[in-house]
Amino acid sequence: MKKLVWHILLCAALAASAWASNKVDAEQVAREHKASFHWFPVQKTFLLAGEGDTLKFAIGLPYVSSHGSSVELKHAPEITDGHILLDSADVASLYKTDHTQTAPAIPASSSSFAKVSSSSAKIAAASTPAPAAAPTKVAAVSAAPVAASAAPAKTAAIPAAKTATPKNETAGTREVKTIVIDPGHGGKDTGAQGKNSNEKDIVLAVGKLLKKELEKEGFNVKMTRDKDVFIELGERANLANQWDGDLFISLHCNAIDATPERKKQIKGYHVYVLRAPESEEDKAIARRENKVATLYGEKNAKEELSPIEWFKLEARLEKYKQNSYMFTEEMLKAFDGGKIKRQGGGVGGAGFMVLVGALMPAVLFEIGFISNPEEEAYMMTTKAQEDIAARVAKAVSTYKAAVHNYRETLGR
Repeated sequence: MKKLVWHILLCAALAASAWASNKVDAEQVAREHKASFHWFPVQKTFLLAGEGDTLKFAIGLPYVSSHGSSVELKHAPEITDGHILLDSADVASLYKTDHTQTAPAIPASSSSFAKVSSSSAKIAAASTPAPAAAPTKVAAVSAAPVAASAAPAKTAAIPAAKTATPKNETAGTREVKTIVIDPGHGGKDTGAQGKNSNEKDIVLAVGKLLKKELEKEGFNVKMTRDKDVFIELGERANLANQWDGDLFISLHCNAIDATPERKKQIKGYHVYVLRAPESEEDKAIARRENKVATLYGEKNAKEELSPIEWFKLEARLEKYKQNSYMFTEEMLKAFDGGKIKRQGGGVGGAGFMVLVGALMPAVLFEIGFISNPEEEAYMMTTKAQEDIAARVAKAVSTYKAAVHNYRETLGR
């Protein structure tokens, strides 16, 4: 027995020694392969951005995002003595592939939450994470999976995307023509309930008005539902893919379960993109919206994504992320001066399952709090619904113009 224990310990020591001798500094790798190096200390992720591909890594996760796919690594990246280290065999394997093919260009967002910052030559040793430990607090800005809990109580399956025959250019890089409107909930799923209304009815009314506004502007508009019927969460994104949409907008009303006094205090609109949650509140909102999948028995339904699921998902959706941010900015501009004000900064990120399978820029828009008596009364009026629809339509039009202008700079 003792011999067996010593044998196991010896093998472990030899393996550790071999790994230690095969580590390479990530910044040195970037220099050798003519890539730029970017470190995100809050998310504990880093990028090696080359001419044709951007490799995305997360400390403690044995995966890398490459050309929109998630590739398993032999060893997870780590931080030692202020340096980010990779396994040399992993580096050799990654750079066997030709990384000179130019990836589709996407417009860069000018907002602070979409920018990336360059790293310093060394990372402060104080930023070294404990890879297996659960975080004590979610970061204020989070676009990577490592800030999430490693073992959520329930998780949501990533729906398989049913794609239509692709155009020459992908959504987010081509001209914006087809808009998919998704009025949340419907049928047996009432959504959040106010004192005098149901979420499903308000968002359907706004969705129909939005369709009319967008059609006036010449857009091809599709709706996941145009009457009071139930559509599964996964099927909504699948429909958007089949229609080859250029932008997916899911409409919802927010709500809180609180005292009457508290309900009067909490109000405002919020625009969400698909990314790791920024706060416990965003997590809770996503769980509430996702609960319909488990409540009504969708196959493999989950309410939250694990860190590894986030990483794999982000690899697939990387090409649409910046355009989702761009549209979010236009939404904030369009709603300035409206009766319903921003809740906080007006922007959030969470794992909304209705957005997961959409292969295009996508947002979930909580137009106001149905649990707030004042906002509920306003959202129930035709005047409010018309105003909300007009403002969303304005955001779509300005987003289309921004994409068009960017394409012109590229000579497309």
